[in-house]
Amino acid sequence: MCPAPPVLAPVERSHGLARVDFRLAASETRLAGLRQKGSAKAFVHPVAQGPEAVFLNTSGGMTGGDRLALALSLAAGSRVTATTQTAERAYRSDAGIARVTVSHELGAGAHLDWLPQETILFDASALERVTTVRLAAGASCLLLEAVVLGRAAMGEAVRRVSLVDRRQVLRGDVPVLVEPLRLVDAALSAGPGVLQGARAFASLALVAQGAEARVAAVRAVLDEPGVSAGASGFDGKLTLRLMAADGRPLWRQILRVLEVLRDGPLPRVWRM
Repeated sequence: MCPAPPVLAPVERSHGLARVDFRLAASETRLAGLRQKGSAKAFVHPVAQGPEAVFLNTSGGMTGGDRLALALSLAAGSRVTATTQTAERAYRSDAGIARVTVSHELGAGAHLDWLPQETILFDASALERVTTVRLAAGASCLLLEAVVLGRAAMGEAVRRVSLVDRRQVLRGDVPVLVEPLRLVDAALSAGPGVLQGARAFASLALVAQGAEARVAAVRAVLDEPGVSAGASGFDGKLTLRLMAADGRPLWRQILRVLEVLRDGPLPRVWRM
């Protein structure tokens, strides 16, 4: 009589939600509310140019079945910079998809710099992410999303990947910027018009009145060796695309662009 097969315990999945609310009081942006649940955490640094909100995923990375939700609410006139404490990591997924939802709401005249650190995709990872920013009248935002395929310094190769990434900016219920991305195995070796062998890429967008007037200033600093980049602007939007063979030159280029587009210093956690 054969022994019964062992009963395997279900694999534990991480779930997290973090939401930070801000209000304007006496001409200063101040914390109004903080909610944290599961693996998602958030903390706020006081900075002269406006608070810095920092999100953290304590699970250390994501794999199939994990869920992460991050949210900001800025009351009218608020000004906030938000980022992540470290790079988000999407690890190998043997079953299921890791999902991230980012939802930011900006009141009239508010401004948000959403500058998360890079997402590192490991071999056989599967990640879906939706980022939605809702702008009231006169609100504006600067958005960054950077992706790195494995860690070159560790000799990691990414041969299989699934990334579905959608960013959208709405003014009221009207889309003003929609950036969908679907990255699958075939794109890793595709030629011109896709990755062209790049291991790191990024998208940056400024949605604000007069944003298109800053295209020339951005193009003037697109000179980092090893980085392919292009900027365009139209109707209150500036968009930028970057690709590089490694994450380091990509980030050097991003830093110079942000110096042109931002008034204050880079997020504190970027300088640690």
